[in-house]
Amino acid sequence: MAASYEDLRDFISAVEKIGALRHVRGADAHLELGAITEVAAGKQDGPALLFDEIKGYAKGFRIFTNSTVQSRRAALALGIDPALSPLQQLKEWKQRRSGLSMIEPVAAKEVLFLQNSQRGDAVDLSVFPTPVWHQKDGGPYIGSGSLVIMRDPDTGWINASIYRVQVHGKNRVTVQFDHTGRHGNMIAQKYWDRGQSCPVAVVGGIDPALFISGFEYLPEGKSEYAFAGAIKGRAIEIADGPVTGLPIPARAEIILEGHLLSAKDITLPEGPFGEFTGYYAADKRPAPVMDVSAVHYRNDPILLGSPPMKPPRFHFGLPFRAAGIWSDLENAGVTDVQGCWQHVSQLMTVVSLQQRYDGHAKRAGLIAAANSYMGRLVVVVDEDVDPSNLADVMWAVTTRCEPSENVDIIRNAWSSALDPRISPEDKLRGVTSHSKMIINACKPFSWRHDYPPSSALSIEEALEIERKWGDVIR
Repeated sequence: MAASYEDLRDFISAVEKIGALRHVRGADAHLELGAITEVAAGKQDGPALLFDEIKGYAKGFRIFTNSTVQSRRAALALGIDPALSPLQQLKEWKQRRSGLSMIEPVAAKEVLFLQNSQRGDAVDLSVFPTPVWHQKDGGPYIGSGSLVIMRDPDTGWINASIYRVQVHGKNRVTVQFDHTGRHGNMIAQKYWDRGQSCPVAVVGGIDPALFISGFEYLPEGKSEYAFAGAIKGRAIEIADGPVTGLPIPARAEIILEGHLLSAKDITLPEGPFGEFTGYYAADKRPAPVMDVSAVHYRNDPILLGSPPMKPPRFHFGLPFRAAGIWSDLENAGVTDVQGCWQHVSQLMTVVSLQQRYDGHAKRAGLIAAANSYMGRLVVVVDEDVDPSNLADVMWAVTTRCEPSENVDIIRNAWSSALDPRISPEDKLRGVTSHSKMIINACKPFSWRHDYPPSSALSIEEALEIERKWGDVIR
């Protein structure tokens, strides 16, 4: 099954059909719009939001938020049955992900993003509602869910990744690459080393397949457009930008075209910006400047907004990286993995398995810990525990884990400069590692068959009741 939507507007209609969209009129782009987004994202089954009549802006200039923060909408974006349980959805994505056939983009017959254009001195980004998402943010961000398109000058490879974009005036923005190892930064540096500015297009209002692809860590040389095409089961339609010649999704909503100026010549202070950990990881930092020489947009344009928020709110209601860890476990020869999930915006990983031998759970925990980016907690549970249900997981932790026997600490493990628990002094010294705790919350292997039996329904029995009586009990 492939995703059936054509573009962002089509996806919004699909979300409305399943009753998961709310229209919000009259919100203020300065803090209020972001606050409404955060509160809604924190609700169980919180809706997607389409903002219009935004204070101080023309009617029809809209912002769509919380697009995929809930598992049903994430499944809808991937072309997976939203009625499946979250763990079943993730398992189906894991299986599909391993066998995706890339579909290269094709030239568009109709270029919708050229319905309106501003060029040269007429460029004025202030016509677009651009939120200040969090209270201590350094300014308005037009790019919290936008693709940044660049072409490698050596190979011609097109990179289309998600980077944050802050507005600094009517025709200037900054692009924050986070660190020098990001593909966007490496491509820009090639132009700068030759004494050239780097052609760039910022694409706002993309459909979820492109959004998901832009977040994927694809290898150098691989196409995010082809990956998005694989999700949708058909090619992404593209058209060359009139200014940069860069390939741009023809049905995207808002396009900024221009050049990224050398960081040796000019930077502007970017940030701070609330991170996905729920903290501000850094103060203002210098970031490369994009001179915007043209803006194109569809009639009644829609900006896709996806700001990082305090966990458990996250961009995606399905933890895609947990699917990768699930595959890592199986590829390493760990058998009988029943599921893998991540909670607290990827910062806690849970593995469910059917124990086959003594040390089975420890082996799974070590591999999961090695592949859990920034996560400090790894929990291993038995097959009767749903790893996607945090209450179920904590039940296992509090009734099956003996702390003096079943907790291990791994030091100097994979983290990030975004980690709020690494001290400022250590960050200055280049420290980006932390420790990880592995909690074995499985029944003791040697006497697991003598463990007191659970009084609860099995996962399969609960799912059957849900299928038969779900409409009554929801």
